[in-house]
Order: sequence, then C-alpha cells, then structure tokens
Amino acid sequence: MKTDRRAFFCTGAAFAALALTTPRLAAAAMGAGSLPRQGWRSFELRTRVEVLKADGVTQVWLPVPAIDDAAWTRVLGNTWEGNAAQAQLVSEPVYGAKMLHAQCSAGTQAPVIELVSQVATRDRAIDFAAGAKPASLDAIERALYTRATRLIPTDGIVRETALGIVKGASTDLDKARRIYDWICDNTFRDPKVLGCGIGDIRSMLVTRNLSGKCADLNALYVGLARAVGLPARDVYGIRVADSRFGYKSLGKSGDVSKAQHCRAEVWLADFGWVPVDPADVRKVVLEEKPGLTMNDPLVVEARKKLFGGWEMNWLAFNFAHDINLPGARGSELPFLMYPQAESAGGRRDSLDPANFSYRITAKEITAA
Repeated sequence: MKTDRRAFFCTGAAFAALALTTPRLAAAAMGAGSLPRQGWRSFELRTRVEVLKADGVTQVWLPVPAIDDAAWTRVLGNTWEGNAAQAQLVSEPVYGAKMLHAQCSAGTQAPVIELVSQVATRDRAIDFAAGAKPASLDAIERALYTRATRLIPTDGIVRETALGIVKGASTDLDKARRIYDWICDNTFRDPKVLGCGIGDIRSMLVTRNLSGKCADLNALYVGLARAVGLPARDVYGIRVADSRFGYKSLGKSGDVSKAQHCRAEVWLADFGWVPVDPADVRKVVLEEKPGLTMNDPLVVEARKKLFGGWEMNWLAFNFAHDINLPGARGSELPFLMYPQAESAGGRRDSLDPANFSYRITAKEITAA
C-alpha cells in the first residue's frame, strides 16, 4: 500500500501530543518497552479500513488497544499509515478509551487507513487462597464503575434480581461468585444475535429472555454486580490467537475481523480487579462440541477457570460505555469495539466488514 507521507508524519505529531497527557502509552507507541519477559506473549493486530463509495468528507474511528497493566497487558506500539488528510490518537473523556481518528478530504476517492498495534499479554489467574492486598480503589473509579449507564441500569428489576441472587452472602467474594454462577446457570448464548450483542440488560430481565452474546451476558454480570455495590466493568477487546488450553471456541487467529469479545472485571477489596467471563462458559456449552451440558467436564473446567482467570489470547481495548465519537454526526455508541466510519451518506455498518470494508488480522510475534 502506498503511504501518504503527510498522513505518516501526522502520526508522530499525534503521539507527541499524547505524550503530554498519557506518557505510558506515548512511550509504548514510540517503541519503548522491554517485553516480553517470562510468561509474556507479544501480538500484532493490523486493522485495514477501506471506505467504499465514499461521499464527501470521510471519518474513521478505530479502537486502539490501550489498557496498560503491568500484571497482564502492556502496549508496545501503535502506528498507522494511509491517505487521510489528518489523523491522531484521541481519548474519550470519561473512561479514557483510546481511538485513532482519521479524516479524509472530500476529494479522496478511496479512503484507506491501516493501524498496526503491538501488545504483550500474560495469562491472568487470581489465587483466592491468598489475598493480593491491593491498593484501595479511589473514590472516582468507584463512582464510575458502580454507576448506571444507558443500557446497564442498577435500579428496578436489575437491583431486585441482584439482591435475590446475593441474599445471605457474607462477603464481596461470595456475592461476586454467586452472580457469576447465576449467569452461568440461567443464561444462554444465542448464535443469531448480531455481532456481540448490545447489552440491554433491563430488556433481558423484563422479557425473561436471558440469551445473547458476550456484550449481553457479561454486561448482565456487570449490572447485577453494580446493583449490589460491587464495582464492575466491561472490558472490550478482540481475540488474537487460538486457545492453548484446547478450547476451539475460545480462540481465533489470522483473520479476526469478527473475533471481537467483551469480558468483565469485578473489584474485590482483598484481590483488586478480578477477571470473569461467564459469557465464554456459555460459548463453550454451545460451540465446543455437540450435546454439551453444564455438567460436562469441559464446561466444568471452563467455568472454574473463568471466575478469576483469563487466557490472554485476547487484547483489551477499553472499558467505555455511551461513547460520542469526536466529530461524528451519527448517534452515540453503547461501546467501542468495532471500527467505525462515516461519510456524507451516514454511518457505515460496523458489523458488515465486507461492505464497510475492513479487515483485522492478528499474529503472534514472539512467545515466552
């Protein structure tokens, strides 16, 4: 692909501007970092967007892996090229979600942007027999991750359901596990749902249709946890490698254009942010092999691992809800997990990569 040199040099300026406010990400974007160390793996995620039949000024927004935690995920670099007139890394103001925002002038016949991200990850597993003694969750984060969002209310039927689930629980760990078990036992994965779902949890509970995909089932976990005072958050990202634990349904490599996956975390005072993924338990039941039930050893093992653990063949983008894309004319997004684009004709369908068009590919760079 021929690189527009103006766009390429804009990259450096964008990273320099970012360095004023988020030095860790900026340093990583410029190639700093000594990972992988023992137990770490490094991945390259390449997102190429070509906006077909562009009309007028075209804008593109690409989610960027930007969660940086020394225990399990480190951003190594984000670079881009294409024929955009301008592009920069920008941050959503409430949750700090990062995205590449590119704009192509009205005369650009075939807008193209390609983002390359490199991230190192390490599997997560909480030892519940030994408290981690984390620093306290500050008041701002606690308020952010216990509040309601547009599709994740914490009152009414959500709170009533949550209180019934945790009745008699004596600790936050017990409450968190009871909600996890309730999701595993009472929800179902629906393969007909588009994309990852939208996470409208009130509708799920009111209609008693407790089916969906990861952005539905894990959002339900988050909402129920918040409703009883447990800080919790969705973590939006994408699968980038096959599972090393033998689960065919819990990994994807190569072309990962449709491999977006939402997970969840809950804050427990003795352990800090605890990873959970009840949606993937239901995915194993439905997809791993025909005829599985919750009592099958494959499911039992997945259920055990996914309360307090994540296999990190997956990259994390952000925690954000209710996002207004900068400069967009279209409506607010419930979350940012897919590439987005607009031209004079309106917002493109982010769940239709072939006609958008975009392609996301992943490969492992090194393994430790």
